[in-house]
Amino acid sequence: MSTYTITDARKVTTKRVRDMKAAGEKIAMLTGYDFTMASLLDQAGIDVILVGDSASNVMQGNLTTVPITLDEMIIYGRSVVRACKRALVLIDMPFGTYQGDPIDAQRNAVRIMQETGADGVKLEGGREILDNVKMILRAGIPVCAHLGLTPQSINQFGSYATRATTDEEAQRLLIDAQALSQAGCFMLVMEKIPAELAARVTRSIAIPTIGIGAGAGTDGQVLVMQDMLGLNMGFKPKFLRLYDHMGEQMINSVGNYISDVKNGAFPTADESY
Repeated sequence: MSTYTITDARKVTTKRVRDMKAAGEKIAMLTGYDFTMASLLDQAGIDVILVGDSASNVMQGNLTTVPITLDEMIIYGRSVVRACKRALVLIDMPFGTYQGDPIDAQRNAVRIMQETGADGVKLEGGREILDNVKMILRAGIPVCAHLGLTPQSINQFGSYATRATTDEEAQRLLIDAQALSQAGCFMLVMEKIPAELAARVTRSIAIPTIGIGAGAGTDGQVLVMQDMLGLNMGFKPKFLRLYDHMGEQMINSVGNYISDVKNGAFPTADESY
């Protein structure tokens, strides 16, 4: 049985997450990529489901998020939206769909919204993409920003090490966050940055902040669902808390099924027509 009971079944909106920040209520976010799992997350009472470009890793087996395409993200996003009655659904704009011409960025964001029914888009970067962010916002599309470790830039970074550990990079991140908030973004994800910096950013901007590997001083937290449920076995970074060991459970369950089939124990007469 879940230890959490939904007390407000209304649809979570961009206004509502801002109200949650104002009220000091933490925001719970997880990734989701398909109808069945998203339906379970929604029933459990998750506030926000992110259809992350991490689907490139956990659904497609790629080493980075770079290979996933816009068409593929739309397919995942559409499946999740169909499952959700309460959760706010965000969809990552994949690599190469928003970093160039602002008009192209807006066009791709419009495609996501029209073809999925999502509540908003998320994209990585700071002031270098601010004109593109403003163009997307101009179309009436809610934007969640993402700073710190930005996985789409892994080839530039060269590693998944903690970001903004120097005074110069920390100051740059703070200014980026303020610029994105002032431009009209409704939320900000910060990944793998020092907890003290994440808390400072959270206090300095009006919009909600979501952390992953960024300490407890943000307005909410996000994890990859497969990671926190123990489906992605062997992946144990410092920021991850395992809430279950479903990978091991599934292997055992499938093993029992195989055994029953092999020895003729399944199906029984009661399981036959």
